[in-house]
Order: sequence, then structure tokens, then C-alpha cells
Amino acid sequence: MRAVDRKSLDAPKVLTQDDKGGAKELDKARIWRADTDPKKKSFPFKVYKHAEVKAALEKLFHGKCAYCESFYSAQAPVDVEHFRPKGAVEGEAEHPGYWWIAMEWENLLPSCIDCNRRRRQPTPVPSDSLVKLRERAVEVQNTGKKDVFPIAGRRAEAETDNLTLEQAYLLDPCRDDPEEHLTYHLDPDDMIALVLPRGDDATAVPALGETDAVVDGAASAGVSVRGAVSIQVYGLNRLGLVQARTRVLRHLEFLLDLICRIDEVAKVLEASGEPEIREAAQTLEGLIGRIVEEIKQMAEPDAPYSAMVAQWVDKFLGEFDGQEA
Repeated sequence: MRAVDRKSLDAPKVLTQDDKGGAKELDKARIWRADTDPKKKSFPFKVYKHAEVKAALEKLFHGKCAYCESFYSAQAPVDVEHFRPKGAVEGEAEHPGYWWIAMEWENLLPSCIDCNRRRRQPTPVPSDSLVKLRERAVEVQNTGKKDVFPIAGRRAEAETDNLTLEQAYLLDPCRDDPEEHLTYHLDPDDMIALVLPRGDDATAVPALGETDAVVDGAASAGVSVRGAVSIQVYGLNRLGLVQARTRVLRHLEFLLDLICRIDEVAKVLEASGEPEIREAAQTLEGLIGRIVEEIKQMAEPDAPYSAMVAQWVDKFLGEFDGQEA
């Protein structure tokens, strides 16, 4: 997950203009709620899935899931996700959902089906330390956001309630800086691309499960509670996602090894007094620069898992980071 500036793109007109579908649909929802028992069913919102909204979200997030940074088009059509769920809140049977912001641009995010839909996913077994994860044991965990929205503060239940009184545990990439709460396990000798809650203990892996257990585990481990809850709810360490990120890490490690080997040869050639050999050394140094630029492109916002790659670049690219292409 990486931070995204929603202000860089105007809200789709279909959501905001009075003569468009969003405003009309919200008026219908208000009337519906006044006349219908909300316990029986939720209002059938449709405008938030309009092609104009999907196109805007795709542009803002470069076709990636807002939570896991996977290209959702590679597996299924995008889910237009409500950060605050529109029709219900898991664990609170009396809550009507945040229906009054079902068409608000700030509440909509693009999501892959695995982050958005509640599913049972194979997940690396948590432990006190990453060292114990080397056995690669997995268990099935119930992950995916759906109607989950845990908070620490007062829950808003009506259109007139103040949403700012809620203290959301989940991270929103358009409101929060995920880098303050999430980090990655980047160890060439233990290649498993887990995302971890940021904290003083870089190897701590809090317990998974219900929100209360995750909160308590994160607090005891001294790591970000919001990071830990977000990892569990969005399923950011589901096995398939970890494997996809690990393939990217292996590619980065290959490119770094290639850079180092080319650099060793270039230094030997550079020591030669022969002009043609020294020219060959300069060619190799230029090749290093091109590889470095290729790696940097993998950390750009339009690349998959770019937040992880950016952290890897900061940690490992080192002396080669300033090479000219």
C-alpha cells in the first residue's frame, strides 16, 4: 500500500452534480430509509459503480488495488470499494452502514476481489519472530474487507453524526501515509515478502484473527496497531500475494547481483592502460546506470508493489543509486 493524493483528481461529475445520478440516488436512499425497515435489506446503490467512477479510480491508482497494489485487471474486474461500508458493519447487527456517504468520492477506492471480499485465504502462520516463519507453514485465515470497519472511538450511525469522532483502525491510502504503519521483510537470505506493522521490533508478527486479538497482539509487540489490523483485514499476507511480491524481490536481487558483477568487471577493465579497454569499461558503467534506472521505474506509483520496491531501493541499491544512465 502506498499513499495516493486524491486531490490530484476531481471527483467524477456523476457523483457530485445535482442533475446527475449520485445526488438523485442519495435522495431516493433518504426516502427509502424513512419508509423501510433497514434490518430487512439495504438500499440498492448503483451510481458508485458508474463507468465514469471506475475510470477515475483507475487513473488515480494506475489500475492497481488501493490496498495490495496488484493490477486488478490481471485477475478480475475492479470492485469499487467503500472504505466505510455502505450497507452494514460486521459485528454490529443494528448498524445501517454508512449509506449517506455511499456516493462520496472520498469514500470510494478501487480494490481487487481478494482484498475486498471476505474469503478464506491460505496465510503464513504468525509467530513471535520471522525466524520461525522459515518453515513456511500456512493456515487458512478469513480475510478481506467487505463490511469490516473496526474503530476505537464513537461509531457514527446517522447522517448527522460526526465521522471525525471515529478512530478508524484501517488505513486509507488517501488519508493516511501507509509508510508510517507498514514495513516489509527484506532479507536476501530469507526471501519471503511479508508486509509487517512498523515498530521498534522489525521481526514482530502479531497474532492474526479477530480485531481485538490483533490490537492486543500489536500493542504487546510494540508495533503499529493500525498497520497490524489493516494487514489482517485486507489480507495483505495471503499466500498468493506474498508469492507475487516475493517474485518481484527475487527479480530485484537478480538485478542487484548483475550490477555488482558488471561493476567488478568494469573496475578491472578501467585499471587497464589500453584506451579501447577503458572505453569498454565505460560502456559497462553505462549499462549499470540503465539497470539502476530500470529498478527505479519499478518503484514508481504505476508499478505493482511499488511501496515494497521503494523500501528495497532505499535499503539495498546504495552506492549505485547515483549512477548516470
